Amino acid sequence: MVRAELDKQPSDVRRMFDAVAKRYDVTNDVLSLGQDRRWRREVIAAVDPRPGERVLDLAAGTGTSSQPFADRGAEVVPCDFSLGMLQVGKRSLPHLPFTAGDGTALPFADGTFDAVTISFGLRNIVDPLAGLRELRRVTRPGGRLVVCEFSHPTWPVFRTVYLEYLMRALPPIARAVSSSPDAYVYLAESIRAWPDQAGLATMLADAGWQQPEWRDLSGGIVALHRATR
Repeated sequence: MVRAELDKQPSDVRRMFDAVAKRYDVTNDVLSLGQDRRWRREVIAAVDPRPGERVLDLAAGTGTSSQPFADRGAEVVPCDFSLGMLQVGKRSLPHLPFTAGDGTALPFADGTFDAVTISFGLRNIVDPLAGLRELRRVTRPGGRLVVCEFSHPTWPVFRTVYLEYLMRALPPIARAVSSSPDAYVYLAESIRAWPDQAGLATMLADAGWQQPEWRDLSGGIVALHRATR
């Protein structure tokens, strides 16, 4: 597979995620040193789903991030534009209503969801601002948004070490555990090019979300942004 470039077309990203779907969850667990489990728990706590609420989990992949919402009694809809991811997820979690959808043109009516969330997928939407506006469209007035995304470590020395890990250590580790390691080189580059915490908060406001705020996780490797409709 040719490594995806940062100006990729949506079809390139779709093929990339189809290729990594088979071992996606295992690879993420290894590359994050197990931190991805904690990050998912933080997303659930931030959304605070209540029984009967409708929750959209965009870029849900294989549904690993969606099942905890169902465990809390919410009606969660895992949505992704990678059919490979959805197929793997449906085999392991057949009770969830996996739905194919593009983040810039979601297949849902206005105001469908009480809460919407996207974890580690916003930077892969071809137009993230359009994606945030589309998430706002399908959220009811007063509903809430939680975005969990890689960000910029707040301690300069740690940031240097982290970037070295991304560009030097991540590719060989991915080659050992991933079904499509070249995709992870793109992922490392996309993380480096992504806005910092304040930059993403500004993007949320530009998309029409109210009172955007964030909290750093793992020293700023990841940031959890929240806002309301």
